[in-house]
Amino acid sequence: METSRDYMSGKITSFASYIDRFFGGDRHYQESNQTVVQLDLTKLNGYGSDHKFDLAARVNLRLPVTEGRLHLLLETDPEKNINAQPTPGSTVIKENVIVPKSVALAARYETAKKDVWHFSTDVGIKFPIPPKPFVRSRASYSTPIGNWRLNATQSVYWFNTLGAGETSQLDLDRIISPPLLFRSSSIVTWLNDKQNFDMRQDLSIFHTLTDRTALLYQASALGISNPQYQMTDFVVLMLYRYRMHQEWLFFELSPQLHFPRDRQYHYSPALSMRLEVLFDDSR
Repeated sequence: METSRDYMSGKITSFASYIDRFFGGDRHYQESNQTVVQLDLTKLNGYGSDHKFDLAARVNLRLPVTEGRLHLLLETDPEKNINAQPTPGSTVIKENVIVPKSVALAARYETAKKDVWHFSTDVGIKFPIPPKPFVRSRASYSTPIGNWRLNATQSVYWFNTLGAGETSQLDLDRIISPPLLFRSSSIVTWLNDKQNFDMRQDLSIFHTLTDRTALLYQASALGISNPQYQMTDFVVLMLYRYRMHQEWLFFELSPQLHFPRDRQYHYSPALSMRLEVLFDDSR
């Protein structure tokens, strides 16, 4: 029984890790012990759009002389990363380019046991002048449960602009068939200054078509706790991701339907387009 469990667990873990690498997921960026570079140029048309291109970047640089325990981080607008979106297509990004308002430089110390647990602490500063400090800690744990794989993640942080906060995330992965992976992601974020919970539930199916193309089908529900518990948006989307060149240049196209509370839950279409440069040591 243990042999069968380990085989199934390894199969789910390897396939889920491949999906996270291909889609440039947050888990791959946070937990890879290799250097990871992500550059995104995104444009949204329709609901939530301001008709501009959004430019974002983040770099996780492994320092080899420390045996991978120390990393150097470079990020644009680091506060945007606190919600640890489980998939790139689940974020709505607001014929000019929006230049990031801040750039952050941080040092990270991490320890990990591959495919089981991961712990990291970041200490950094944001620019422009005057520099503003911030700290973050993140811990994750992964374990098989029958034919499922559970991933639990807890993050705590402090930014001078947001105050103290924490984000909890629970992912359940299951292989439907070799090209299909199902993932349920539950995310709750608490910001002390706002005294509010932001809640999100995503149900996703990743469909690998070829080694160059993949599809994501996703349904999401978003809510808040203050001034009262209420649903703020429902979203259904499909995301097409295509590896345009070699192992590092990707294009995404994502038609979406939103049902926001501020529009009495009437459907509001949107179309997201993204060009991404993604480097790691496997590319």
